[in-house]
Amino acid sequence: MTPQHAHLADVEFDPELIARHNGNGPRYTSYPTADRFIEGPIGAQYIAALRNRQRVRPDAALSLYVHLPFCDTVCYYCACNKIATKDRGRADVYLDYLEHEIALVRNEFSVAPEVSQLHLGGGTPTFLTNAQLSRLMQMLKEAFAFKLDAECSIEIDPRRLNDGALELLADHGFNRMSIGVQDLDPAVQKAVNRLQPAELTQAVLEKGRALGYRSINLDLIYGLPKQSVATMQATLSTVLSWRPERIALYSYAHLPERFMPQRRIANADMPSATDKLAMLKLAVTTLLEAGYVYIGMDHFALPEDDLALALEQGTLQRNFQGYSTQADCDLIALGVSAISRIGDTYAQNHRNLLDYYNALNQQQLPLAKGLVMTRDDEIRRAAIHDLLCQSTLDIPSFEQAWGIDFATYFTPDLEQIQTLEHDGLVELNQDSIDITPRGRFLARIIAMCFDLHLRDAKSSAKFSRVI
Repeated sequence: MTPQHAHLADVEFDPELIARHNGNGPRYTSYPTADRFIEGPIGAQYIAALRNRQRVRPDAALSLYVHLPFCDTVCYYCACNKIATKDRGRADVYLDYLEHEIALVRNEFSVAPEVSQLHLGGGTPTFLTNAQLSRLMQMLKEAFAFKLDAECSIEIDPRRLNDGALELLADHGFNRMSIGVQDLDPAVQKAVNRLQPAELTQAVLEKGRALGYRSINLDLIYGLPKQSVATMQATLSTVLSWRPERIALYSYAHLPERFMPQRRIANADMPSATDKLAMLKLAVTTLLEAGYVYIGMDHFALPEDDLALALEQGTLQRNFQGYSTQADCDLIALGVSAISRIGDTYAQNHRNLLDYYNALNQQQLPLAKGLVMTRDDEIRRAAIHDLLCQSTLDIPSFEQAWGIDFATYFTPDLEQIQTLEHDGLVELNQDSIDITPRGRFLARIIAMCFDLHLRDAKSSAKFSRVI
């Protein structure tokens, strides 16, 4: 790691502190969080936000997200909004409706808005045939103006990748991919119904690199059935030999009462809380020793990767896909359950496919719920963003930006922060709030101090565990 990146590795894993503070909490891919969105009409507010963007900030960075929900097999751990089917024809119907949604959004712009980021997620985006992928990209490129250096990424399931798909995507400008791995141990893979030989994953990674994909992320999960410190060590050893630019290390949340596929996982196969924490400690220690930078929450990156550079340069942000490289980027999200944010407005599409289709049949944007942020929401969103993306909040700059007296505005919040300061998670002084190296793995707990909606709700049980 070069000297200019050395401070990014300033993180300390404290198992006792993590165990003491490990409660339930939001992931803050948005603030207010999606559970605070209000059911009902949001279309007029969303359209107004699109028109206001065109009028006031037409050249601002714009990100696109497309949700492709289909999978032909179900991984038992998965909590995503997905539809299991082997019928590729269902994707043709879905693309018909997606084309309609794109047209409704595009009609709100006098000229094609310029796109600097695109992400295809799911589900399994590579469920689509090559012809279907080509059709999707043609639809998007006819409606939007993609920058020449746009960051285009896709989630890849190596088991469901058509011949020529990576080449086709590269021809359309894709330069990043995220490969689902989770764990390489065959017994763990069998327990979660995802048999994926290491050689298959490696072949996809190497082919992507040969085609010019400049950043490849691998998803790993700790806390899966049949998993242990030994299986985690073996998985990490193989993964690190591939040297992916990014690694996402997710905690498995076992919630069979909420997610039906998880009911196929035997409780007896689940690792204990102690073993799960030991797996996390091993993974974190191994990744840091291998030269990866801890970006925050679940994300690690090589120091030369754009994500690490964005952290250092202060342009890192969080959105509905996790950490991202462009600061304060509006997001148009398309497809079932997708969530957009334009300016101060959040808008989420219907989660149910038939509801999504029915709205479009009525010539309406398929929106189910949303929220227009208050000024207080925007102020708190900025505070949470600074803490999660930079591990610090500069109080004088914040006061100047928002025209507030920080200590007065955040009196109850700072009382909670002082409690965390006593435990060594943060350092609080007149000019800043700084998350300590020991507190970085508990940044969500720190951010929760500024979450007025969460405090009013008096409950965090609906959220996953922080670790």
